[in-house]
Amino acid sequence: MARRIFFGQRGELRQHYRESMEDQLGALGLALNAVELWNSLYLDRAAKQLAADGFPVTDDLLARLSPLQFDHINFLGRNAFFRPAQAGYRPLREPSTDGEDGEA
Repeated sequence: MARRIFFGQRGELRQHYRESMEDQLGALGLALNAVELWNSLYLDRAAKQLAADGFPVTDDLLARLSPLQFDHINFLGRNAFFRPAQAGYRPLREPSTDGEDGEA
């Protein structure tokens, strides 16, 4: 996932000064940690929702989950960050839908 987030310079540090390289690596670490935290929180919510819906969520199944997923992240183009109308989590998508807008 780090290579995917750090794609702009093809995974290479191109800064001329050590301090700049350290800043670049620090920003990469922050981005990686943010993605893993987001994924962990929502994987936990999804597993709890599945269990509440009667799906057999076993310890073996949970052990195979990884927060290192990035298919849902827009690495190209523009990203919009906004404060939601009310605090809390965004709703989980239904498994049958492909996108956030409900289109399959």
